[in-house]
Formats: sequence, C-alpha cells, structure tokens
Amino acid sequence: MNKTYIEEETIENVDFSEDLTENMEYEYCTFKNCNFSNCQLTNYRFSECEFIDCNFSNAGLADVSLQDVKFVNCKMLGLHFDDCNEFGFSASFDRCQLNHSIFYQMKLGRTSFYHCQLHGVDFTEANLTAVPLKNCDLMHAVFINTNLEKADFSQAINYSIDPSINKIKGAKFSLPEVVGLLDVYNIKIN
Repeated sequence: MNKTYIEEETIENVDFSEDLTENMEYEYCTFKNCNFSNCQLTNYRFSECEFIDCNFSNAGLADVSLQDVKFVNCKMLGLHFDDCNEFGFSASFDRCQLNHSIFYQMKLGRTSFYHCQLHGVDFTEANLTAVPLKNCDLMHAVFINTNLEKADFSQAINYSIDPSINKIKGAKFSLPEVVGLLDVYNIKIN
C-alpha cells in the first residue's frame, strides 16, 4: 500500500481518534494539542517530528516508526513502545506522563527522559545504556535484566532497582534516592 506523505506542516487541535487516515508518513512536522488516544497508528512513520501537548493514551503502536521524534508535555499512558518498529527508534520525552507504558527488550540508547512521570513503566530486558532519566519519577517502574550501564539517575526519584539482576556499572545515582538500590534487601536505614 502506498503511504500518504506530509512534510514540514504544523498540525494543531486535530482529534485523530475521530478521523484517522491509514498509511501516513510525516516528516519534519509539528503536532500541537492533538488527540491520538485509542487510535491504531499501525505502520505510521514519524521522522524528525515534534509533538507538543498531545494525548497518545492507549494508542496502538504496531510497527510505528519513531525516528528522531520529540514529545513535549504529552499524555502517553499505557503505550506498548515494544510494538514499534525498532529500526532507527529514537525519541526524547520531556515533561511527559508515560505511566504503565512498556519498553520490553527495547534498545533505548538514543532515547532521553526529562521531567517525566514513569510510574509502573516496564523496562524489562531493555537496554538503557547511557540514557538520561533526569528529574523523572520512577515509582513502581520495573527493571529486570535491564542494562542500565552509564544511565543517569542522578536526579531521578522513587526508583527501586535490584543490582543483582540488572547491569548498573557506571550508572549515576545521588543521595538520598540511591537507597532504592537496597530495597530488594528489605533493610532499615535510619
């Protein structure tokens, strides 16, 4: 199937949940205050696009291509990023709500998280080597067999990471939140 190609446009206040076109490809576009919630974005391609104040909650991301995409102040609850096309996946998240989203087995080396709420996010078996998670709230985030080498947690809060089942060599942590590395041992710290 042929894709419809849109380049260098600003798209504002569009509710894609009401009228979604199939096989879209966007390049160098800016989306402002758009609603993608519950949309099936199967095979969509976004390259060097920016999303500002958009809602993606519960959207379907099967084979969606995200290349050099920026999300700013977006609501992105319950997304399966692990369904995205992994080729060239690169995204930055700034002031986004990503609660209960899944990054299972993803290579996130070209991804960044700043000032994000990541409650209950699943990073199982993901590769977050050198990924910044600055000023992020990681309450109940899941890290199992996750590569966190050189990741920056220095300003992150509420994380609980078991060093015995994750790679954390060279990762950056700061006090007092670093005690989240001891949660697995169920010890009391005064």
